[in-house]
Amino acid sequence: MKFTRRQLCGAVASAVPFSVLAQAQPKRKKLLAIGAVSGFQHDSVSNGLATIYNLGQQTGLWDTYIRTDTQLITKKNIGGNAKTLNYFDAVFFYTTGELPLTDDQKADLMSFIRDDGKGFIGGHSAIDTFYKWPDFGEMTGAYFDGHPWNQFDAKVLVEDREHPITKHFPATFNIVDEIYQPSKEFSRDKVRVLMRLDPAATDWARKGVKRADKDVAVAWVKNYGKGRVFYSTFGHREEVWNRWDIQTMYLEAVKWAMGMTEGSTAPRPVPAPAR
Repeated sequence: MKFTRRQLCGAVASAVPFSVLAQAQPKRKKLLAIGAVSGFQHDSVSNGLATIYNLGQQTGLWDTYIRTDTQLITKKNIGGNAKTLNYFDAVFFYTTGELPLTDDQKADLMSFIRDDGKGFIGGHSAIDTFYKWPDFGEMTGAYFDGHPWNQFDAKVLVEDREHPITKHFPATFNIVDEIYQPSKEFSRDKVRVLMRLDPAATDWARKGVKRADKDVAVAWVKNYGKGRVFYSTFGHREEVWNRWDIQTMYLEAVKWAMGMTEGSTAPRPVPAPAR
């Protein structure tokens, strides 16, 4: 009796115990996505959180727990069916303002990243958060220091086209979005810049420009202790989250922050202009 290739494959699959098949599937990671706000209300928070959720579902790589409060940012057992930081592999922040975290919660979040080696992904206004908590700014790499250009057609230079987070981008591209100016705490000695504004295509005469070095990073990575940190300014406008290249950037950022891929965090100066 002859069997087709499909019949043979089906027979093999049916002969393998379900427990073995289940073990062959990679275990989904867990992501805590926080959209808590204590300041400016971004209409695109829903778009951002939904995009992160959908990327995890579509790829099968992680499950996203979306919260608009900060209760789960703790390592203490808080009862009921509540998950805590001990359950998660990374946190995603699309937040603003001085959120209601206790000192113990702040210590747990830093320990989660720094000591446990977990990931942090910051979208757009994540650095417009916790100005009164210096450790947060040290972890993220900078605070928000205005957006002199507001929303405009920004020309972006991709500095690192080898990193998994940005290798899908061309050398330059344009995006209409609100670009944040990193604060004076920002230093290339502490982060690896992945992308920056093209200084030759940016209006430096705008009121509020403070970067005399004309170095406005729009995405970077860094280590914080054992942990991995990614931040990007992109995501103010709702339609930005629908762009394939931005979705891919955040997809790869979550994967990298969770340790599924490798990419350098070694700081480096502004690259010399291409000849």
